[in-house]
Amino acid sequence: MQRTLKGPVGFVGTGLHSGRAVRMTVQPASAGYGIWFRRADLPGDALIAARWDQVVGTTLCTEIANGAGARVATIEHLMAALAGCGIQNALIEIDGPEVPILDGSSARFVQGFLKRGLREQQAEVMAIRVLEPVTVSQDGAKASLHPAEGLEIDFAIDFVDAAIGRQQKRLRMANGAFVRELADSRTFCRQADVERMQANGLARGGTMANAVVFDGDRVLSPGGLRHRDEPVRHKMLDALGDLALAGAPLLARYRGERAGHAMTNRLLRALFARPGAWELVTCGAGVAARLPGAGVGRADLAAVA
Repeated sequence: MQRTLKGPVGFVGTGLHSGRAVRMTVQPASAGYGIWFRRADLPGDALIAARWDQVVGTTLCTEIANGAGARVATIEHLMAALAGCGIQNALIEIDGPEVPILDGSSARFVQGFLKRGLREQQAEVMAIRVLEPVTVSQDGAKASLHPAEGLEIDFAIDFVDAAIGRQQKRLRMANGAFVRELADSRTFCRQADVERMQANGLARGGTMANAVVFDGDRVLSPGGLRHRDEPVRHKMLDALGDLALAGAPLLARYRGERAGHAMTNRLLRALFARPGAWELVTCGAGVAARLPGAGVGRADLAAVA
């Protein structure tokens, strides 16, 4: 069955790229509502659908906008938390242009949702079943979707920095796997990129407290890594958040090789441009048990505490 929150969950923080303070409240929503953002600081049409065809920017984050020009950026960690907790319906009210970065992962979003509690709704979950492979590639990056019985993410990265190097991980996303394995993995960057990003007006809110910074064979962030392979885990987190913009859970195997926000959005656009490559299905109990977030509850909080 579909799920929403038992009550509102509030977050206060700073935007990673804008550096602006922001308040955000994730509100429960009725069955079939989906995920929507509302810019509480803007007049007029301020509702934005959290959907692949509303994506207008993919430079170091995912940004969505509506036809009236209302925009919200860096939505991927929040979208991953919603998908990973199996929340299909929510209204996100936010008073600025960027979701707060918090600690750079999805952990605090997941904590807030599970502490508030989830409410089952009297409507079956619809899912998007991938029927045939779809692939996009550019400049050595590649992303693809393949038929599968549930959502699986297989990701590989390769960096010259020895502290990162080549990492690969494959994970079935059912039975709380996101909460246990990926939710606390933080965004990361190379020290060589920090000044370049800030010179381009990005990462103004970035600190060692909300990002892991690498320099060659060193991890500069205090406390080091949460996981030996935290970078690839975070890339998988990002992928789940970007795939959640499909508008319904995917029954597919996602494979990413050096892929990022732009590649994953291109992949969704390629999928929906081929009507024969997918179908919308009603999830019975067996299929629903294989979706991200199935079976997640307060007992899983220990994984992200």
